[in-house]
Amino acid sequence: MNHKRLLWLVAIVAIAVLVAVQATNSSIDRSQFVASADIPTVAPGVDVLAGIAVIPLRIRGYDYRRDAFGDSWADDNPAPGGYNGCDTRNDILDRDLVDKSYVSIKRCPHAVATGLLHDPYTNTDIAFTRGEQTGAAVQIDHIVPLALAWDLGARNWTDDLRLRFANDPANLLAVQGQANQDKGDREPASWMPPNLAFRCQYAMQFIAVLRGYALPVDAPSAVALRDAASTCPTG
Repeated sequence: MNHKRLLWLVAIVAIAVLVAVQATNSSIDRSQFVASADIPTVAPGVDVLAGIAVIPLRIRGYDYRRDAFGDSWADDNPAPGGYNGCDTRNDILDRDLVDKSYVSIKRCPHAVATGLLHDPYTNTDIAFTRGEQTGAAVQIDHIVPLALAWDLGARNWTDDLRLRFANDPANLLAVQGQANQDKGDREPASWMPPNLAFRCQYAMQFIAVLRGYALPVDAPSAVALRDAASTCPTG
């Protein structure tokens, strides 16, 4: 993960979560969101989970429905440049891939046709070519999985807020397909990126999304997130 990409991802997290929350949930304290152009740093003695409720364990309700979060991908990207005629999946591919070429398709007039993904989860490079097997090689991961968010309280949200959450760029990353499948809907206590160098960034993004949507965290995952955040530079 190069320095430029880390800077860019940090800014996307702060800005996109702020936009999403402002548009959908005015009860959340927006003063906690500050866009940063720096690699995530954690001040000594600061609890990165301050303000986030910690529950004993995740309780699976087994009533999760993917369609409760709207269509698989909608043109509901709240970040600057969203609502552009492209569904969110194509927006994230355009954001996260490099060395791209484009093609016009039904769901996007400027969809990525080819590109290269520097996968943050495995620290490998993956060539992307649009086609039938595209989804197997490069997939879009919800950093806080939809089913996990459902169990943590999203089942009680409005349909509009669930749709926004599912399409919020702050909660999305293009990643290696197998890593995404391995993760599934697992919480940080049971899955973290194999790329140790990305765990600081992953934890801070995960925490930003929890805080932005007023979601709690289970106690074992709180430990995992704090441990990962402890690998961040201090400042």
